[in-house]
Amino acid sequence: MSQPMYAPQQPQQPQHGGPEKKRNWFARHKVLTALGAVVVLVAIGSAAGGGEDSSSGSTAAGSSKGAAQDAAKGSGDSKPKEETKKKAAAIEGDGDFEVPADIKPGLYRTSDNDGMCYWERAKDSKGEVDSILANDNVSGTSYVTLKPSDKIFKTTGCKDWEAVDEKAKGSPKSEIKGDGGMFKVGVDIAPGTYKSTGNTDDMCYWERSKDAAHGIDSILANENVKGTAIVKIGASDGYFKTTNCQDWKKTG
Repeated sequence: MSQPMYAPQQPQQPQHGGPEKKRNWFARHKVLTALGAVVVLVAIGSAAGGGEDSSSGSTAAGSSKGAAQDAAKGSGDSKPKEETKKKAAAIEGDGDFEVPADIKPGLYRTSDNDGMCYWERAKDSKGEVDSILANDNVSGTSYVTLKPSDKIFKTTGCKDWEAVDEKAKGSPKSEIKGDGGMFKVGVDIAPGTYKSTGNTDDMCYWERSKDAAHGIDSILANENVKGTAIVKIGASDGYFKTTNCQDWKKTG
């Protein structure tokens, strides 16, 4: 069986044979967090003076009633903000991010990449080849699991990374793009037998994996294909990766 195009154990840093950048990249170590609840304060004025007539008292009572109604209305306006779901934490921009100081262990996803996206999990900050635990060049979507033992997560040229709930459900599809990247089985893609036809060279690469750690042990099966490719994705599979292939359609 052919080896994967982007073998996890091989470094693919931009400065070592990766895509050449035409502009300088800079790191923006910024973690997006959810907005706090908005508190609406309503000030109710009190009438001054002790010698008011009945009409003044009526006016004061009306003002208090109106203020109370305004307060209730203001409370109603703030309710949607209080009930707004918190946004998933994300890493924005390029750079090296410390685990867990800058980014916590867990599952992350980046989408809509054009092939210039490079990421790397590292066991230390030495920047050496032996420091790399896993890496990949991404077209489309990628998932990455950062482990508590990881020290550095590097990302260059990628769209923002968002935290993903590993137990979240989705709407699995029976047709996917052949260069779409990585799909979570049971969430992005339905289990079953898939076919990709019309691959004119052996640049089409597919991979079944049990997790998103991207280590050699993560790979269940993979192949470089010319012509027609047929793959059976099991319900117990974690992810299906496809690069430079024709679109896949479920046949069984």
